[in-house]
Amino acid sequence: MPRSRPLPDLGALLDSWVLHLRAERKSAETVDNYTTGVRQFLAWCQAQGCPAVLDRPTVNGFVAALLDRGAEAATARSRQLAVRRFSTWCAEEDEIERDELIGLRPPKLDQKVTERLTDEQITALVKACAGREFRDRRDEAIIRLMIETGVRAGEVMALAVADVDLSTGRAVVRRGKGGKGRPVPFGAQTGRALDRYLRTRRAHRLADTPPLWLGDRGKGLSYDGLYRALRGRAERAGIEGFHPHTLRHTAAQRWLSAGGSEGALMAVAGWTRRDMLDRYTRATAAERAAEEAARLGLGDFG
Repeated sequence: MPRSRPLPDLGALLDSWVLHLRAERKSAETVDNYTTGVRQFLAWCQAQGCPAVLDRPTVNGFVAALLDRGAEAATARSRQLAVRRFSTWCAEEDEIERDELIGLRPPKLDQKVTERLTDEQITALVKACAGREFRDRRDEAIIRLMIETGVRAGEVMALAVADVDLSTGRAVVRRGKGGKGRPVPFGAQTGRALDRYLRTRRAHRLADTPPLWLGDRGKGLSYDGLYRALRGRAERAGIEGFHPHTLRHTAAQRWLSAGGSEGALMAVAGWTRRDMLDRYTRATAAERAAEEAARLGLGDFG
């Protein structure tokens, strides 16, 4: 069917879409993920020499190319979601005649098991932060907070000094995934690490600014700075294949292995769907089942 009007320049609409996302109070991480997906789609269209059209054949071709190049199913799913969200916005803003991606199914996720850090690796990671320098205090506090509570990297970065109450052992995530806030409890050792960091932070050039985490050399701390810092500590601890998200998996699996309830874990970690809990804790399900069977002692009869 012939189109009744010229194709829009999708690349020229990206800045307007970003303004829309920010107006909807999407997190900086979400905005970055969405724009990355659309930019990759547009770059693929250009490389293929085909028009950048928001229709099913073109988007399916883009996703298939991602998978053929070895991208994880989760990555392909994220990129497709970004393009679908962009298409929805373009239709709502009357930049395209209609949203042709409504009902487009995302790529099926692999049943991938993500291993947690062992107790020995956790100890080594904390020891890798040994020292009295500003970044040592900061990195230990971040690592302890993430391993104990399971907060997301984006939620950690969004914390303000006022969000942490050492006297009650509570941090407040003001706006988690989906715009939901929640209190996050932490124990004495994490509290001590936070206290040491906050006392060291008083001498920082940006000490009077709201963000909790600051960079060294008198600068702020970015997402990239956080990732580089944590990966550097992991390398020093001899942990291979480390990603900051590993800390969230570790927190969830440690909680359940220690006998914590699933409902409380979901509340602390900020999950609203049970399938997310299963995804994060699948790696140690058999291990926990064996430990529970030993405690129950169901073979002790006769």
